[in-house]
Amino acid sequence: ILQKVALQNTTRVSFLSPSRSLPRALPHTSRREVSFNVQDSEDFTERVINSELPVLVDFHAQWCGPCKILGPRLEKAVAKQKGRVAMAKVDIDDHTDLAIEYGVSAVPTVIAMRGGDVVDHFVGIKDDEELDSFVSKVIGQ
Repeated sequence: ILQKVALQNTTRVSFLSPSRSLPRALPHTSRREVSFNVQDSEDFTERVINSELPVLVDFHAQWCGPCKILGPRLEKAVAKQKGRVAMAKVDIDDHTDLAIEYGVSAVPTVIAMRGGDVVDHFVGIKDDEELDSFVSKVIGQ
């Protein structure tokens, strides 16, 4: 038996069968699970350095055109790994201390961390295939 739920008292959506009526915002929920914005140094330590998962740290800036291209591509590559890697986003203008600490001299810079240690990095844009390969290498596949 299919359970039906009334949405806005007019549209009925079955959650057991495909539907085109679901809210468009739904696909973005998974992005929030795999990536997060670093709030401060303490947050970075807790969620990146102390993470049990490998973490890709995307150092970016609002004014950086290439960063706006790389960010969504990187999120997509991380999402494909279904929870085996996380992504931290660090705005270098808000967190200059972290950028200096990790030697970031250009953006975008992506640093891969495992167990609190930097295990790999790259600077600039990569295509989807290169990003998939980078992420796979970081998680040990």
